Amino acid sequence: MIDIQWDDRAVREALQNMQRQISNIRPVLLAIGEDLVDSTKHRFEISIGPNGQRWADNSNVTIDRKGRNKPLVDQGNLMRQISYDVFGGDTLIVGSSMEYAAMQQFGGTKSEFPSLWGDIPARPFLGISEDDQNKILESISDYLRTS
Repeated sequence: MIDIQWDDRAVREALQNMQRQISNIRPVLLAIGEDLVDSTKHRFEISIGPNGQRWADNSNVTIDRKGRNKPLVDQGNLMRQISYDVFGGDTLIVGSSMEYAAMQQFGGTKSEFPSLWGDIPARPFLGISEDDQNKILESISDYLRTS
């Protein structure tokens, strides 16, 4: 499992305010989790990371093997394994159970990992984009209005 840590004051303050107003934040975390999974899966379609940067193209060897240049998409297993869970009622985790997810997220070199067929560029697919942040804040506001 990949562990991405993200620190954003606006979202944290909104969550703390919400926590003071209500005792059960699990429902809004579930909604946020759904949105983040959808957003993350969409990145596989557009080949752009949460920071807005386009993913590195596949190598010529990979393009020849696959017959196309669509980074991180072979049979779609990594994308299908994006999921979320809420732990302890106040912790949302979004990630992938695929063994190679961390290598795709952070990249690696053949010198670091001799079993690789070549260097793997980082192609971040997990994380919070500006659109994600806005949607999170909207979800929190909606939840506070209806609680």
